[in-house]
Formats: sequence, structure tokens, C-alpha cells
Amino acid sequence: MPIFPPCQRWVSQALQKAKMNLGPYSFLALFALAAVVFAIAPLALAWLWARKFSSQKTGPSKNANYECGLESHATGWVQFQSAYYLYGIVFLVFDVETIFLLPFAAAFKGLSMGACAAMLVFVLLLVEGLVWLCVKGVVARR
Repeated sequence: MPIFPPCQRWVSQALQKAKMNLGPYSFLALFALAAVVFAIAPLALAWLWARKFSSQKTGPSKNANYECGLESHATGWVQFQSAYYLYGIVFLVFDVETIFLLPFAAAFKGLSMGACAAMLVFVLLLVEGLVWLCVKGVVARR
């Protein structure tokens, strides 16, 4: 689609000036600026919205730790099941496994037998860990 001739001359001149003024790493500066703007703009808009439309709710009951009307009596002892940490660690292990297996699967036809054997050892170690978790009763239903 042709551009109107006077506009075409102006556009070509603008492109030539832009090419001469931009350095080889200018796109990195542009991406960094876009990242900062995309990160800060929603936060700034939310802050401005809250200042404009939210009512100020100050007072001793609002500034208290809990709004239930009871004074909090915190103790140092908290009952927590440590099995949740184990679930998190198991999730991370199998998440990292998929990060290693996806590129391997994408390049499977071009790999040597040594690479396939290394990946087989990796998968067998993960299966061994999964069997150990099952024997210990970590992944069993309770």
C-alpha cells in the first residue's frame, strides 16, 4: 500500500534520523523502560484511585491489629504441620524435572545415546525418589 508522496519523504527522513541516533543497545533501554512503566503504572493508578475514592477510616479500632473486638494475646508456640513443607519441596522437584525434560523432548531425535542414557538416569533417580516418598507415606491419602 503506497504512502502519500509527501508523507513518504517525511517518514523516510524520520527513519534515517532514528537509525543514526540509536545505539546498538537502545532496544535494551527501551525494554527496561517498558518494564518499569508496566510495573509501576498499575501501582500508581491504584494508589491514586484509593486516595480519590476511598474514605479515610482512622481511629483506634481501625488501627488495632485485629478488628474483631478482642485484644490479641499472641504466644510463641504455633502448631504447624511440617508435611506442608515436604509437599512444597516435592512440587519443586517435579517442577524442575519438567524444566529439564521439555528441552530434552524437543531435541530428542538429534541427541546421542550418551545424552539419552544421562536423561534415563535422571528420570530413574526421580522415580526412585517418588517410590521412596510412597514407601514413607508422604504422598498417601490421609
